[in-house]
Amino acid sequence: MLDRKSPPAFKTIHKIDVIQARQEKLKNGIPLFSVKAGSQEITRLEFIFKAGMFYQAKPLLASFTNSLMETGTKKYSANQLSDGIDFYGSFLEAGVGQDYANITLYTLNKYIKESLHFVEEIIKNPVFDVNELKIHTTNKKQRHIINSEKVNVLARRKFAELLFGSNHPYGVQVSLNDYDVVNRNEVVDFYTNHYCPPSCTIMASGGLNPDIKEILNDFFGDDWSNGKLVQSATSHTNTTTQQKHYIQKENAVQSAIRIGRLLFNKTHPDFYHMQVLNTILGGYFGSRLMANIREDKGYTYGIGSGIMSLVNSGYFFISTEVGADVTNDALKEIYREIAKLRNELVPQEELETVKNYILGQFLRSVDGPFALSDKFKAIWEFGLDYSYFDNYVKAIHAVTPQDLQALANKYLKEEDLIECVVGKK
Repeated sequence: MLDRKSPPAFKTIHKIDVIQARQEKLKNGIPLFSVKAGSQEITRLEFIFKAGMFYQAKPLLASFTNSLMETGTKKYSANQLSDGIDFYGSFLEAGVGQDYANITLYTLNKYIKESLHFVEEIIKNPVFDVNELKIHTTNKKQRHIINSEKVNVLARRKFAELLFGSNHPYGVQVSLNDYDVVNRNEVVDFYTNHYCPPSCTIMASGGLNPDIKEILNDFFGDDWSNGKLVQSATSHTNTTTQQKHYIQKENAVQSAIRIGRLLFNKTHPDFYHMQVLNTILGGYFGSRLMANIREDKGYTYGIGSGIMSLVNSGYFFISTEVGADVTNDALKEIYREIAKLRNELVPQEELETVKNYILGQFLRSVDGPFALSDKFKAIWEFGLDYSYFDNYVKAIHAVTPQDLQALANKYLKEEDLIECVVGKK
């Protein structure tokens, strides 16, 4: 009989078995990674292209190209595409990140061919109608104006510029004028050079059909584009030498705070242990920043820190919004928590709690076929293999309070941190 008065026995996670992606290639050389898992007859197909913001020659080209591909093709209007995909109970989403762009299809297995017919049109034959470009430009420009009134948006934009420089793809700020100078020819050129087989990788996950490779070969295995991936120009970071930056925002009731520095991505040997240090500082709800700034002082509804891992760089950041009248007090407390990590050893009990939290989160992050595919993509982007996960678990177990203090003194010196505040101080 189940004893409901006693909690389950506590277990320490030492190894995590992950269903691995199978690697193949289509007839034209496009890499195909497949994760067959789950009991549902549902498939997710991600078409990933080297078409993120890192590759654009001017602002907005990457996002405009990706968004406009769904607004009409040689055979179908935007409404026909949307209705056709909906008819089969499928769902399509598109997105652009710093390094990659994607077009993702969710579909029932029995309607995969019918749904891929529309995806094929979107990827191979978009027309980039001038009127659709005008409508998109107007909508995005209006959204930019609205967002530019938000202190958190202004702080995020400015912080990226301070880290990378205004001419770096990761740091460039979009201005209103940028919306007015995007033209169709530039969008078509970006599409031709970046939405082509040499730029494409396909990731399939779910209860996959046994013939998924053959199906994809039928739709995307030919030489469907004459485009050749154009690599981005070499970009050099130009990090600000000024440590503190303040942007006055009249009538702001809150101040947005960003503090951080350029760091590294997950290929760096210190990345594993820095994840632990970051989690202690501000990486989960029980973190020190949350306990101090939110729970104890009541300065904010939420505060967090993170390590952003980009293909060509990486950075550490702390992010929050606080009442305008407590901005300076909040800044003092943030730096106080960072100083404690440099000057004091993390108690062993707290460290064990964080280790268990991190490993538990890892377990949850590989629950289900789509999550397994996402986990693989997170290492594939950086040229890593599945040994990364084994090394990750070992590193989490091995890290000591002394290791964390050494990292804090190496990477979290106050004089190395850039501070950006938008609002009132």
